[in-house]
Amino acid sequence: MISLRGLGKRYGARTVVDDLSLEVKPGAVTGFLGPNGAGKSTTMRLILGLDRPTAGTALIGGVPYHRIRNPLRTVGALLDARALHPGRSGQAHLTAMARSNGIARSRVAEVLETVGLGEAARKRAGALSLGMSQRLGIAGALLGDPEVLMFDEPVNGLDPDGVRWVRHLMRSLADEGRTVFVSSHLMSEMQLTADHLVVIGKGRLIMDAPLAEVIARSSLTAVVVRTPHAAGLSARLDTAGIRWERLGENELVATGVAIERVGDLAHEAGIRLHELRTREASLEQAYQELTAGSVEYGARRAGA
Repeated sequence: MISLRGLGKRYGARTVVDDLSLEVKPGAVTGFLGPNGAGKSTTMRLILGLDRPTAGTALIGGVPYHRIRNPLRTVGALLDARALHPGRSGQAHLTAMARSNGIARSRVAEVLETVGLGEAARKRAGALSLGMSQRLGIAGALLGDPEVLMFDEPVNGLDPDGVRWVRHLMRSLADEGRTVFVSSHLMSEMQLTADHLVVIGKGRLIMDAPLAEVIARSSLTAVVVRTPHAAGLSARLDTAGIRWERLGENELVATGVAIERVGDLAHEAGIRLHELRTREASLEQAYQELTAGSVEYGARRAGA
């Protein structure tokens, strides 16, 4: 488990991470979301001891990273797929990592096969494509068979098959009871992969909740009702203080209310329904609502 308590980081007068407190629990894929400049990469660096916090603590399994003996056996991470010597082969790179943490050399071959780089293992890292570099970085994260895994934009440069492979890998790692913490800007992929979401903006926590709850809280998530008694149902919704609008002669959409509540109100009023369903917002829509006030580097729309 990863635990952050009042974590903060300043660079001069600029606060990059601001009083961040949360827990990333095992057995789930936790997506880490936020606009560019929100502090996601800095937070991950603080967890891994690559930067020193200005305030608070970051713990892995109850201890700071620098106190973990043979850390690759506890936590595996991919922060920058290109951060390795370009003249060294992937196999040599992983072998050096294994030796530094007392990991058997046979494990290098295992993880290279796992990520699909068995035949490319002897290529120089500088000759690898971005997608192959990402696979090598993932192999490094898996090398020590750790209980905690952290990935910063792991699908960058991967083709659709590679993206699908990463998705299944994350899910399988979580299903094994591991802690999986994944930063990404691909909302559609996060909606398919994550169980839980942590959203930050300008270094501050905006949301820490299950994926389904984040989507359900969106104002674009609504209950659609089709009934021959639309006038009666709309009056009942007004009485209950529920926002609604007309979609058609026999169709209404209610917002800010659970589908069960609408069904109960219709039943109590003796109103026959022909359709009752939830129209969910996408994660992208929910995310844009959450972070609307936290975008620091927004581009002007074409034609504006």
